[in-house]
Amino acid sequence: MKIKLIDTGKRFNREWIFRHADLELTSGNAYAITGSNGSGKSTLLQTIGCLLEPSEGKISMFEKEIELPLEKGYQYISFCAPYLDVVEEMTLMEFLNFHKEFKPFLADIDPKMIIDTLDLKSATNKQIRNFSSGMKQRVRLGQAIFSNTPVVLLDEPCSNLDAAGISLYHQLVKEYTSDRLVIVSSNDKVEYGFCQVEIDINQYK
Repeated sequence: MKIKLIDTGKRFNREWIFRHADLELTSGNAYAITGSNGSGKSTLLQTIGCLLEPSEGKISMFEKEIELPLEKGYQYISFCAPYLDVVEEMTLMEFLNFHKEFKPFLADIDPKMIIDTLDLKSATNKQIRNFSSGMKQRVRLGQAIFSNTPVVLLDEPCSNLDAAGISLYHQLVKEYTSDRLVIVSSNDKVEYGFCQVEIDINQYK
């Protein structure tokens, strides 16, 4: 998978968040979008992931050099961020079974295996509304990393995680993303230290 940005920018009203971004992002690599709080890291990540439409320039996605329609980009991308909702009325098992119906999991991965890996076995049949913020973040990480997508976008992925959760995050990244395109938005090296390429958003101001 390859994602290309050509002279891409995004603004809200009259304020430009970033401009003139030229990037080529490819599978098998991990990239970090860095910058201070409020600098626009999440906006750039969401624009790359087709969650936001650019205000200028072009974004293209390619699979084996074949350009893909951006309106179908969601099929190739999984996203984890602390501000994304999970279905709190469902139990954990119900939620994972629901999720896999529209975005299948990686080969040989099933909801039970995910729950065990996330160390949430005791919460299998509990409604997600009763989870702590750290437990909910584990669920978000699980649904993103275990989804069968070539692109994984992670926005401040260790938010609300304790030391054990952060260790789990690194384990999941190491075991399940080596051949995928991974992009992490963060200003904390704990979250992006494994990335080979650092993209400072300030160069696109």
